[in-house]
Amino acid sequence: MSADVPTAQEAAYSQYDRTTSRWGRITMLLVLLLSVGAPLSLVAFGGLPITQPELWTGFLAVAAVFGVIWVIEPVTYYPVLGPAAMYQTFMIGNIANKLLPAVIVAQDAIEAKPGTRRAELAAVMAICGAAVVHVVSLAILVGVLGTWLVSVMPDSVIAVARLYIFPAIIGAVVVQLAAYVKQPRITVIALAVGIVVQLLLVPNLGETFGYFATAVVVLATVILAWFLRSRRAEQPTDQTADDT
Repeated sequence: MSADVPTAQEAAYSQYDRTTSRWGRITMLLVLLLSVGAPLSLVAFGGLPITQPELWTGFLAVAAVFGVIWVIEPVTYYPVLGPAAMYQTFMIGNIANKLLPAVIVAQDAIEAKPGTRRAELAAVMAICGAAVVHVVSLAILVGVLGTWLVSVMPDSVIAVARLYIFPAIIGAVVVQLAAYVKQPRITVIALAVGIVVQLLLVPNLGETFGYFATAVVVLATVILAWFLRSRRAEQPTDQTADDT
């Protein structure tokens, strides 16, 4: 068979990419219209005393705080998730604390290298499983048992749970990511930058800086990881130099 003729597997992957790209765009546009249409309909037909300048002011205020995340999150998640899973994650939500850990565990379980077709398919299947488990558990544990459980728990336990549940979730995600990437140097840099920003810069620079703390941590980590990276992998071996 000629090398220019695609195999059946390559043809199937090509069809898969075209299908997911087409329906992914359509689905995301429909979700965008629904999510934006609801508040706009309230403003237009609900009789709310909101003027158009106030609406744009609110949008610009939110964009100033979270606009950098609109760029950082897709760039950060794409190497692990792949194109098809990106549509799923940004439509479902809870990426960092639910979908991304599920993807990492699934890829690690089958030893799939990020960026490969195998890893992309594993990400899609992991997100489907995480979404199903989330909906079922939410309906049963929260919808049926949640109110009853909260009503019988002591107030002291509820107060402690509210205080530590978010750090516990994020801490587990950080540990999973660190074990997955297996880059101790970058992990130490990220933790150091996060500690400096959270404990030194945010308290001293005020609440306004706190809105941009996540972006500062990400950008600073990327820059420091680049300049402090190991040069050994970049230096050619003697054999490579001879071949060159």
